[in-house]
Amino acid sequence: MPASPEEKFQTGLMLELEGLVEKEVDRHLSMAKEWFPHQYVPWGQGTDFDGPLGGTGWTPEDSKLSTEARESLIVNLLTEDNLPGYHRAIADVFGREGAWGYWVNRWTAEENRHGIVIRDYLTVTRAVDPIALERARMKHMEEGYEATHGNAFLHGVAYVSFQELATRVAHRNTGKASGDPVCEQMLTRVAADENLHMIFYRNLLGGALEIAPNETMQAITEVVKAFQMPGAGIEGFLRKSVIIANAGIYDLRLHHDDVLRPVLRKLGVFELEGLSDEGEKAREELGEFLDDLDAAATKFETRREERRARQAAKAEAGR
Repeated sequence: MPASPEEKFQTGLMLELEGLVEKEVDRHLSMAKEWFPHQYVPWGQGTDFDGPLGGTGWTPEDSKLSTEARESLIVNLLTEDNLPGYHRAIADVFGREGAWGYWVNRWTAEENRHGIVIRDYLTVTRAVDPIALERARMKHMEEGYEATHGNAFLHGVAYVSFQELATRVAHRNTGKASGDPVCEQMLTRVAADENLHMIFYRNLLGGALEIAPNETMQAITEVVKAFQMPGAGIEGFLRKSVIIANAGIYDLRLHHDDVLRPVLRKLGVFELEGLSDEGEKAREELGEFLDDLDAAATKFETRREERRARQAAKAEAGR
């Protein structure tokens, strides 16, 4: 079956970007630091659980984390758990040969460390119910993962450029919210990896903008408008995301100010010249969406502060 015009375009663009991918792989390897998950886990706090070893079963009192930090850690971990699905999705887009294939495997190996260290930390510190966590992992992975953009190359590159930065922000803020220096140190280390991943994809997206500015602008706009974190398929994700947003760990303001705007600014999206009518239309849609998101973020912040004020007044009255 002959390739469609879209497939020919995608193949041609990937060939043109192959040299940049090789350059970015070399840059990444020169900056990435080797680290070991077992060194970030407080093993001395560990005790046997109930089951074959006859230990003590988990109780809510075992956890020293706040509800907000605990829910965020669970979402972060379950998101990482679906790594096989992400590997398949990204390999379907980038392929398995040459520099593209090497990067897919390297990225997967680095991301896998994140799931290892977070799970070990949660288990050893008894921060969450390990039985509930394992059941949630099974259910989430049974659902699998399908990218909303399918195998569209430009959409895939645009998505991970924003998603990796979003993950970095979520990890760092979860660490701060945990109140545990060990947890914060661990998630700071994880976030450093996510930052390097973001730079790789962002630079690749910048290369695509130079070669195919109109198509890339359209892809960026469509991805930003439909953006969802990869963990959106987690059971109870909406409830968990509300808790996380109310705690200020990851909310609309952070998504707008610390994720979308920095990537778009670095790429010079709103300064780009020579766009076609289609490219310019996409950019206008992007600007309008960002304005609406900014307004929604402000509205959410106002309501959150009002809610916090009411709760504080109620607590004061109850003393």
